[in-house]
Amino acid sequence: MMNLVILGSTGSIGRQALDIVRNNLDSIRVVGLSAHTDVERLLSQAREFRPHVVTISDEACKGDPRLAELGEMGIRVIYGPEALMAIARLSEADCVLNALVGAVGLFASYATLESGKRLALANKESLVVGGDLLMPLASDGQLMPVDSEHGAIFQCLQGEQVADVARLWLTCSGGPFRSYTREELEHATCEATLSHPTWHMGRKITVDSATLMNKGLEVIEAHHLFGLDYDHISVVVHPQSCIHSMVEFRDGSVKAHLGATDMRIPIQYALSYPQRWKAPVEPLDFTRIGGLTFEAPDTGTFRCLALAVEAGRAGGTCPAVLNAANEVAVDAFLHGRCGFCDIDNVIETALGAHSREAVSSLEQLREVDLRTRTFTRSLLARRV
Repeated sequence: MMNLVILGSTGSIGRQALDIVRNNLDSIRVVGLSAHTDVERLLSQAREFRPHVVTISDEACKGDPRLAELGEMGIRVIYGPEALMAIARLSEADCVLNALVGAVGLFASYATLESGKRLALANKESLVVGGDLLMPLASDGQLMPVDSEHGAIFQCLQGEQVADVARLWLTCSGGPFRSYTREELEHATCEATLSHPTWHMGRKITVDSATLMNKGLEVIEAHHLFGLDYDHISVVVHPQSCIHSMVEFRDGSVKAHLGATDMRIPIQYALSYPQRWKAPVEPLDFTRIGGLTFEAPDTGTFRCLALAVEAGRAGGTCPAVLNAANEVAVDAFLHGRCGFCDIDNVIETALGAHSREAVSSLEQLREVDLRTRTFTRSLLARRV
């Protein structure tokens, strides 16, 4: 029986993880849940799964009278951003699924690995910002990728030697604006941006998918997870989203991982590894797929991908700056404070203003993150 903590249980990945728990109650017990502000959904989850502890990272929720019910159920409640690290270290937990959004997830990932638990990682920003600190902490099989692309690569590498890998191919749907010109992107609305053609995700990651920043973050993540340099990691646009990623070997062979476009599959594998549990979704029907197509990404139009790879190559604190500027710009776009193309413009400016440092500590990364957010907000304020 695995004792599981889910960070970000009220979000898209967290809710799908709980669906997996419902189907595998003989294998998983939920001992901890966390939310930011969604008290009502957290209460519903707590009633069903009866965890030992819940955390609410927004301390403004502390006086919410609805939370008294948790005490009546015998569930301990802790508040604030530091509570995420505390629940990640929960002594009775075996595994932590980190489904938090943004750089805040880094600190919980660090606490999980440091305490020797399995980390099922859906928070890609953890490795983008702090991969230099996290990877030395992770033993074999301790850090399991939840992203469909990295989960696919992980599975393709089973039984293989990384020294035999010639290239990792990260597939990309292309998002809702795949064929747009830069001029057309200037008029992209928030509503259109959030209409992803194949995946149903949270708002922030859906915007990142439309700008191709999501794929850029995944390139950096793949570099840390699999130990390949950036010359051997490529992105290919695959609109059908049937092939989740591929590994090319030096003898010319290519392994591809195919599956339904449902995040429950990679979430479940990250929890069940090295076992495989019954599929939580209907299997692919290859007679109905039709054609599979591939094309190169247009990095001149979708500049975020190129900026991310550039930041990854520079290394050190540059990816932390990239991520912080992107988080601020995406939030501004979602709230109508900037245009779609302002996102990559302010990221480029933030990177250009930064002096690279070697990564040395969580505290250093926190300071770089905060400084970049302040700088990016000032840039956006001048654009309004």
